[in-house]
Amino acid sequence: MRRQRAKHAPVPVVSSYRGRGFRQAALWLAAAPALPGLALILIRPLGMRFSGFLLMALAAVLLAEGYLQRWPSRSRAGWWCQLAFRAALALVLVPLVLIETCVIHEGRKEPPQEPADAVIVLGAGVNGNQPSLSLKTRLDAALVYLKADPDVPVVLTGGQGYGEEITEAQCMYNYLTENGVDGDQLILEEAATTTAENFAFSRELLMEAGVPPPSDTVAVVTNDFHIARAKLLAARNGYGHAVGVPAELPWVHLQINYYLREAFAMVKSFLLD
Repeated sequence: MRRQRAKHAPVPVVSSYRGRGFRQAALWLAAAPALPGLALILIRPLGMRFSGFLLMALAAVLLAEGYLQRWPSRSRAGWWCQLAFRAALALVLVPLVLIETCVIHEGRKEPPQEPADAVIVLGAGVNGNQPSLSLKTRLDAALVYLKADPDVPVVLTGGQGYGEEITEAQCMYNYLTENGVDGDQLILEEAATTTAENFAFSRELLMEAGVPPPSDTVAVVTNDFHIARAKLLAARNGYGHAVGVPAELPWVHLQINYYLREAFAMVKSFLLD
């Protein structure tokens, strides 16, 4: 009698791409930042448009990674493309993280205790003839600083931008004098339109006031996230000892937005200003 062979149940084929499929799904879900990012770009809430672009960039990176995950693991071209993409991403992110660390470190420093030979208040936006939120925080920080040293010369630097009825310097002058600062100690610089110009044009005014920036201490009042870049540009414009007086924005989401944006602004200023 012929012996019948035992029938075995078919062995299920486990797809080598199952794990990769889960990773792809996670990456596609992670691309959800595109929705709030687009909303921030279109609605443009106070100071948050940059965060919208950053979220869109994050979504693009995640989608690119998800697409590269779809390439077969046996494909040498796919492996090299994925490696090149991740290497390029690291080359961008690592310097930005280091720069961001510097920005945060400088912004978190306490204001200097020793008196300065002069003060520069850097301008920011003006809404009509009233200071914007960013400018108001700088002016309030200047008021606190000037209480300890009421006789120091102060340069208010900032020109007139689009939609501004007066120069930033004039707006600052109005605010400070309305809050008790003697107008005789205030020096207006009304031509600058960039931070680099703030320092370049203020330097001449300080020299005329008998405060040579190369040798004397100059306190720079600006927002905390802006301190690192301000000190970089001050040094480039011949300020030998510039110290930061930080002003803090009131809301956490604005702080995060501007601190992240400042890392990119630092790169721009380092290369172009």
